[in-house]
Amino acid sequence: MDKTLLLLELARLGAIGERKPITVRKIARKLGVSPQTALRSMDSLVEEGLLERKVLGRRTYVELTEKAMGYLENLYSELGKALYNGVVVGEVISGLGEGAYYIEQYRERIREYLGFDPYPGTLNLRVIFPRTIFDALCTVRPTLIPGFVKEGRSFGDVKAYPIKIRGIRGAIVVPSRTVHPPKIAEIIAPVNLRETLGLNDGDRLKLYVVEEGER
Repeated sequence: MDKTLLLLELARLGAIGERKPITVRKIARKLGVSPQTALRSMDSLVEEGLLERKVLGRRTYVELTEKAMGYLENLYSELGKALYNGVVVGEVISGLGEGAYYIEQYRERIREYLGFDPYPGTLNLRVIFPRTIFDALCTVRPTLIPGFVKEGRSFGDVKAYPIKIRGIRGAIVVPSRTVHPPKIAEIIAPVNLRETLGLNDGDRLKLYVVEEGER
């Protein structure tokens, strides 16, 4: 049996940071193997230093070791890179109509921090892949556009994540005071993306989140 599946099941049962009581029969049933196979697999984990096991009376307690947690964390990181890899797939939707106003307020700072003069409006995508926009952005360091006060009104910080769409440079912007749910990506660019790319509501669009050295 694959040790990764067994480690994941034990992690799901809460055997991280504390000993948890388990039964081999229950583990075997969950993983669709015989109790003998499950027992041999746990023996292997103990031998590899991935699992601590203690029998008290008729109960068996297990806890994942630091080595096991490192293994799972590395697996999580590698899966994220393989699955997401900076790719966002979304469906074009209409926004709230407020993009032009906010772009105008932040224009000078966008020029200073992102290096382009933004078109006065945003393109909104309903994220299809990955689950939320934050799943795609979690490994990328954003550019922070600092907030300011203008005519007595305060404008909050904005995190900007550089992207490329069919060769066009732009950014996903995440205001500190956003009304958008995590399934919506708000995009700025130096051109009108709808017109330049011939986009309409409902169109699918693929973009790439890029690292700083790739801009």
